[in-house]
Order: sequence, then C-alpha cells, then structure tokens
Amino acid sequence: MNDRIQYAAQVKPTERQLSVQEMEFYAFVHFSVNAFTDQEWGSGKEDPSIFNPTALDADQWVEACKSAGMKGLILTCKHHDGFCLWPSQYTEHSVKSSPWKNGGGDVVKEVADACRRGGIRFGIYLSPWDRHEPTYGDSPAYNEYFKNQLRELLTGYGDIFCVWFDGACGEGPNGKRQVYDWDAYYALIRELQPGAAISVCGPDIRWCGNEAGHCRESEWSVVPASLRDNEKIQENSQQEDDGEFAKRYSSEDEDLGSRDVVLKEKELIWYPAEVNTSIRPGWFYHASQDDQVKPLEELIKVYYGSVGGNATFLLNIPPDTRGLFHENDVRRLQELGEWIRGTFRTNLAAGAPVEASEAMAGHEALYAVDGDRDTFWAPQEGTEAAGLTVDLGAEQTFDHVVLQEYRYSQRVERFVLEYMAGGEWKKAYDGTVIGYKRICRFPAVTSRYVRLTITQSRWWPNISAFEVYRGDRNA
Repeated sequence: MNDRIQYAAQVKPTERQLSVQEMEFYAFVHFSVNAFTDQEWGSGKEDPSIFNPTALDADQWVEACKSAGMKGLILTCKHHDGFCLWPSQYTEHSVKSSPWKNGGGDVVKEVADACRRGGIRFGIYLSPWDRHEPTYGDSPAYNEYFKNQLRELLTGYGDIFCVWFDGACGEGPNGKRQVYDWDAYYALIRELQPGAAISVCGPDIRWCGNEAGHCRESEWSVVPASLRDNEKIQENSQQEDDGEFAKRYSSEDEDLGSRDVVLKEKELIWYPAEVNTSIRPGWFYHASQDDQVKPLEELIKVYYGSVGGNATFLLNIPPDTRGLFHENDVRRLQELGEWIRGTFRTNLAAGAPVEASEAMAGHEALYAVDGDRDTFWAPQEGTEAAGLTVDLGAEQTFDHVVLQEYRYSQRVERFVLEYMAGGEWKKAYDGTVIGYKRICRFPAVTSRYVRLTITQSRWWPNISAFEVYRGDRNA
C-alpha cells in the first residue's frame, strides 16, 4: 500500500474538533442594529438609540432551537457595524448606549445564561471588521482593541464551545485596510477557552465554501493543510455585500481529499466542514421576508447533505425587532425537529445479529451495531475491501441506513448497500465517503438482510455504527 494513503488514514482530530462534529446541528443567531435599520450590513454610523427590542426572550430562542434538535447556539456579539451586544468597556458603541433596559442590558449574558438553562452549548461570533471603531486600519492599535473585546467575551460568559470568525475585511472609518493578527487572536482563545473550536477563519472547523447550503458529494475531514489559510487571506476576503460571495463555490473545489489529492499533498490535516445557511434569504431580520422562510423540504435536503454527509449544519435564525424568533421561523424549526425525530426514531438494526467477511480480534462485527461510539468493527490491518451483513430477524421495510466510522479516522472511499430479495442481493445505494456520519436514503425496500460492502478504503476500514431506519411516514 502507498505510504501516503496510510499517512492519510492516520490523521486524527483534536478533542475540540470532535466535540463540534458530534453536535451535528446548531444555530447561528444574527442580531444587531441591522434588525432595526432593515439592513444586512451596517455602516458603523448607526445611532445606538435605535437598538431597543421590546420583548427580548433568549429562552424562546433556545427552546425553538432545541425543538429542531440543535445542540448549540452561536451569537453575533459584534457584526461589521461594530455595535456590541454586551457593555464592552472599550467602546460606547454598544447596548450600554441604547434605551434597551435603560442601558443596563447585556444580550450576550442573557443568551449565554439561556443556553445553560436549556442544556445547549453557547458560542460567539465576533467580526474582525469593524466599520465604527476609529482605530480600525491602525493595525497594532486595532488588534489590541479586538483582543481586549475577545478577552471580555472569553472570560465573562462561561464555557464557550466555538469562536466563529469570518473573512470580511474592508476599510475602516479612516479609509485604511486593517491587517488582522490572526495568530494572536488564536493564542488568546487557546489560553482562555482551550476547549473552544475556532471556526472558518480558524484552524479547527472549515467553511464548506458557500452560504447557499450546497454540500459536496464526498466531504473529507482529512484535507490539504493549505486550506487552513483560505478564508483569512485578505485578497479573498469579503469586502462588500454583493450576494455573489455568499454563493461562492466552484467545481474545482469539489474534490478536497480524494486519493488524487492525498498523493500530491505534502501535509494533511483534520479540518472538518461546516455547512452554513440562513432559514430566510437574509442573515438579519427583515419583515418583508416573513413569508420567505425556507420550506421544510429545502431544510431537509441541506440536513441530508450536511449532517448526513460528514459535515456539521449551522442554521441561522434572526430575531425580529421584538427580540423574538418570528412565529414562522419557530414553526419551521419545530417541523424540522419533528421530521428528524420521526425519521430516526427506531433503529431496526440495534443489537441485531451481524456477520463480517472478516474481523480483527477485539473489533468483531457486533461492535458495528452495539450503539457505542467507542467500539468499532474492523477487518485485518491492510484489508481495504470488506463487508458486514445485518440480520434484521424478520422482513422489515426501510429506506435509510446510517453509517459512521470510528471517530478518530476517516478511511472509507467507496461502498455499496444491498438488500436480499427473492434470494438475490439487490443494490439500494452506492456511496463514496462515510466519515463521522453518512445518511444513506433510498426508495423503501423490504428485506430481512442488509449488506454493507466497502469496496475501497485507506489501510483498513473502522465502522462504528450500522443503523437501519424506516423514515417518518408523514414526511
């Protein structure tokens, strides 16, 4: 076997990367002065007095997110307009200068506390681009300002699961372009919140390449190390809200981790993908979009492609001027959660008898169906093609199979799912990568036996989960 392929099979995630991958589905919440000006990007010249939500209820946000099955929430603590949702001591351009709660409010604290009460994790978004701050463009001075604000957020609001940076970079009030000190930002996060993943413009979680919910057919977590710097390179950073950047992806980028890529790249890293999109056309609330909430079918499609395609799903829900998720958004989140719970309610293969084409001692076939993410089936080292057959005990109708590799590597490159009918094996699904999770969806079939055949893998496959479902009949 090629040494490069073995090297790729041995690239491992960090615990902070795993903690986000295993969340699967979490919320983005874009809230700022933009909700009150009906803009997507603020100018930085907004008067803080316009920020005055009349009924802000972070518990309502959290409950709506939980109804959809989300495990966390990332809040835009400061967007490009520079307005801070917490009373930062480094600027007056914040909630402390607004009429909301007579200047005594702190949106970040309310949301962090609500997440803890609700049992989901809290993350922060802090825009490096600041169109209000006078020091922006005086690079040393602004970098200190930005680190000071990061320190406030990382020390005042409990455990943070993620710090989410984007690549927006434009001119500041002085007309100068800022040079961000990414390494210093990262070092501060590692010091103060060592368990927090640094996402997109960061080394832990990779942007999928667009904001349109597009998902790759083969999403690799093991990719070229050079991808770490893609979003923070200034020339490629977003400088205007032209609508094109949000849709950006190219066919050249579809393959980031195949054998062809692995064989050419000197250094590989674990850098899993996140798919982000908004439940509405915009990222911030606009009353004109109340009837443009994405249809359930569209959200389901993104869910299959992201959570079901070895990526995480970050779905934005923007609060309205009341400080509430709009009723239409709340209804859609509930519908999505009901679909997820209904589709994956009963695993027909849980604890079922299972046979392997071969197995290594200590990694027998039963470990693929025992429901334990810390155990896995594996053939002998060096066996790149192998298979499992599950006996459902009786004829069962099913239309989904969920596969997961052992969490510390990604090795499967091609596989086939088949079912027994009339004494013959018939193909149900052809797949490429599995990774953290692959949801295989196909027209309903009825059979007692389901077979997974891995036709190509790196070194030897490690399968931690083989689950079989009959989807929600009402979906």
